[in-house]
Amino acid sequence: MIYFLKANKNFLFYSLLILIVIPIFGLKFFLSFISNILILLFLIPIFLLLLVFIGLNFYKLKINTCNNCGSISLGLSKTCMNCGVDLENINKNNQLEKKPSESTIEVKAEEIK
Repeated sequence: MIYFLKANKNFLFYSLLILIVIPIFGLKFFLSFISNILILLFLIPIFLLLLVFIGLNFYKLKINTCNNCGSISLGLSKTCMNCGVDLENINKNNQLEKKPSESTIEVKAEEIK
């Protein structure tokens, strides 16, 4: 009998705990407590995945690519590490050189007979 108590110590502890908790607090409390724990077990990984997704999108915005050589930098330096071209001037020039008329598509309506 003593061996059984030593071998199944956790089982006996949890079964006695359940037998004490259910009559005092009720079955509804016990089921709601277990369901809240299970909900947290499912929601915490989803929340962590959401944080990772937001973090990756944040770092995507910080990444600069050099138009001269194609190397990638995290936006910390103003010049390209490989070829030495000024990254800020390239980005500003590309935005200023684009004319709105070149980027929009004009559609001419024709009547089909």
